Amino acid sequence: MLTPQEIAESALTGPGDRIAIVDETSTAHLRWAGNAVIGNGVVHSRTLTVIESAPGAGIGVVSREGAVDEGAVRAAVQEAGAIARRAAPAPDEHPLPPAAERQWSQPPTRTSTEALAGVVAQLAEVFDRARSRGEASSGYAEHQVRTTYLASSSGLRLHHAQPGGVLDLTAHNADRTASGWVGADLTDPLGADLLTGYAGLTARLDPARHRVDLSPGRYDVILAPSCVADLVIHLHRAADLQEALDGGTVFSGPDGGTRLGERLTEAHLTLASDPAAPGLDCLPFTVVRAPGPGSSCFDNGTPLRRTEWIRDGSLATLVNTRHSARAAGLPFTPRIGNLVLSGRPTDRTLDDLVASTDHGLLVTSLWYLREVDPSRLLLTGVTRDGVHVVKGGEVVGTAPDFRFDESPVDLLARVAEIGRTEPALPREWGDREFRTAMPALRVEDFALSSVSSA
Repeated sequence: MLTPQEIAESALTGPGDRIAIVDETSTAHLRWAGNAVIGNGVVHSRTLTVIESAPGAGIGVVSREGAVDEGAVRAAVQEAGAIARRAAPAPDEHPLPPAAERQWSQPPTRTSTEALAGVVAQLAEVFDRARSRGEASSGYAEHQVRTTYLASSSGLRLHHAQPGGVLDLTAHNADRTASGWVGADLTDPLGADLLTGYAGLTARLDPARHRVDLSPGRYDVILAPSCVADLVIHLHRAADLQEALDGGTVFSGPDGGTRLGERLTEAHLTLASDPAAPGLDCLPFTVVRAPGPGSSCFDNGTPLRRTEWIRDGSLATLVNTRHSARAAGLPFTPRIGNLVLSGRPTDRTLDDLVASTDHGLLVTSLWYLREVDPSRLLLTGVTRDGVHVVKGGEVVGTAPDFRFDESPVDLLARVAEIGRTEPALPREWGDREFRTAMPALRVEDFALSSVSSA
């Protein structure tokens, strides 16, 4: 079998500007339901992406998965070249980044079932506790390593191994009238703490035996870091410079241009990305497998550095390509694979925000978020696995799940309290495009529009 490096080098054979990306993905997974393990295994996969650019024409992108041999490489190169020659000229055409090398000779990194041994050991205790309380636990654990090799005809030879993972735990009470969820990043499986997560769920399920019927309306809501992560990812994905300049997005200026420099909130919040962020490290160079908003194949291999998107409450930067940045006279600020939202330094946890709330709701997870109005970035979605009622600084019961309608940009202006920033698992974004660290937020006048059956 060809090595990833041999596949990439073979794809670059011959004339023309070309990029080859080989992704080796290794995934160990474990699933349980009804207090019993129902499945586990390990999967290894390989994907080759060939990107060809023809001078004065367009680009062609072709991917191949599975066992990629010399014949598959040649076929992918020929197809990419044919597509490029037929395509319209690429408006973002730009010379490829110059030659650079990063650990090119390193072999792919793999995971195994042993990575989840600690999770398995804790599951037995979780199952025992759940049975003793008449509860049912279900969930999913995954540890994954994606090793990326990026090579170009301009001399790039780059390698990066990116670990990642998910720990997802749901608990239901005996009659399934109440449930709770907790999730965590499992990049380091040795840090898995199912027992603490389950203890937090049961603490909320106890008062959940008191059902509270609430009408739709606007409420003070405490959003757990997971919820904040889902909303902030939507905000960041909409923060594209060219789309803002074209008009019609939440970051477009009222009279043309953009909202760069505008204050979005009085809260002292900063949203940043940094490939070297401790515990959230990610690809240190740009990898674009297909062109799209805010991403250009011609930027592949560009080094990444810390970027602040929102600085102390003001919009500081929008996502761009080298082409759109040059046209606008702005620094080049491509997407980076993590997002960190932070306020002023504090030790206040989610439980501390609950304790300081006289009357409000605690929401721990969101689901099925969809964009309704791009000009406001208005989203609709549902809460999931319980809305917990807070009175006098304590969780006293559970309300039904609700559909909500909110804009994460408008929501920033109604932030009343900020917790400490900690690693967070966005529940809605199953593709885990971004690693995130978020604070819990108390938000005023959060719009719950109707009762949901989620």
